[in-house]
Amino acid sequence: MLTSLYTAVSGLSANGVLLSVISDDIANVNTVGFKGSRVYFGDVLSQILTGIAGSSQIGRGVLVSRVSPLFTQGSFETTTSALDLAIDGDGFFIVKSGEAVYYTRAGQFTLDKEGNIVNPDGLILQGFLVDSSGKISGELGDLKIATTQSPAKMTTMVDIAVNLNASEEVLSDPFTLDGNGDSVMDDPANYNSSTTVTVYDSQGGAHEITLYFVKTGDNTWEVHYVYEDPANPGQLIEAGVQNLSFNTDGSLNDDGSSTPISFNFGTAVTSPQDITFNYGTGTGESPPGNGFDGTTQFASDFAVLNLSQDGYGAGSLKNITISQDGVISGVFTNGQTRILGQVALAKFVSPSGLLKIGRNLYAESFDSGQPIVGAPGTSGLGRVLSNTLELSNVDLAEEFVRMISAQRAFQANARTITVTDELTQELVNLRR
Repeated sequence: MLTSLYTAVSGLSANGVLLSVISDDIANVNTVGFKGSRVYFGDVLSQILTGIAGSSQIGRGVLVSRVSPLFTQGSFETTTSALDLAIDGDGFFIVKSGEAVYYTRAGQFTLDKEGNIVNPDGLILQGFLVDSSGKISGELGDLKIATTQSPAKMTTMVDIAVNLNASEEVLSDPFTLDGNGDSVMDDPANYNSSTTVTVYDSQGGAHEITLYFVKTGDNTWEVHYVYEDPANPGQLIEAGVQNLSFNTDGSLNDDGSSTPISFNFGTAVTSPQDITFNYGTGTGESPPGNGFDGTTQFASDFAVLNLSQDGYGAGSLKNITISQDGVISGVFTNGQTRILGQVALAKFVSPSGLLKIGRNLYAESFDSGQPIVGAPGTSGLGRVLSNTLELSNVDLAEEFVRMISAQRAFQANARTITVTDELTQELVNLRR
């Protein structure tokens, strides 16, 4: 009879643990990335009775075998921050504080004063870094983006597609030589058509170049490249002349792009700066083209069809985007986009064996095994969703049902103690 007291006490203790786990789950129902836990019970068998019919086994109560987290997928919430990340599938974010490495499903990241991507506790998000060429390497380290700048790129190529009016009259050269031997514009009105393109020097400085198209004969044109003399502001000088020739059907024969045009934008930058002006692939070039992929000469008005160049000025980071494979791209004020790094994920053979550290953090243990680190979407790892947070996977309805069950079990075990106490009291009263 007395053993029932201790059996009931074990029931009170085990169901008390269950209630503690349930209350912890409910308390963290709004904790981002939180994973609820499950309590595993096991029976206690420590008494064997031998009778006429043979031996009998009597249980001595219940014990808590294990409390294990449930790593089921939580629902998602859309946010306005690109650094709010969620994992759709298996895996953990890797965060680091000094030499200590932790793992988490909570993706509430921001930038600290040094530009590191950190969680609310200041732990730095780990990922694959980029090398000097801007490609993602296999090196794992702190993801840092805020101090990144996009350096300037010097213009080396200008692509042009225009239509030159075949009906235009032949004009004389509008340029003459000055006392220094430089070509200067003599008669600005003595040209057929013109357009302007902005190019960049080696420090990202912008310079306007005007292209003057002068018809010199049947199916032949000259392009004069004019810009402002940096040593004499307000004075226009000619950098060079490029010859264009066309076929009788209006297609381009040769654009003379084999010889680049040299510009002098000052002593503080790369000078001379050679720029190739590409008007298309002519039929007379090697290898020949069809002559219609760029500049043409038809009997219609002058029109600029395409005008682009490969240079740009320096820019600072304006915005970032994070793709589903974890690639972090920076959008800069100069219009350029550059890869800044890639978020790394880790998975474990037995994630339920991880040690809970608190603050949504887990640590590697002997039971969990070593982490397998890789890029999102590879090796069974999930996708990374930007502007998204993974909510707690706690189901309140299920928790309330479990709470009612634990409460009834606790009450029943308490009732067992009361009944056993009454029976013991009857034994004491037998002497009266």
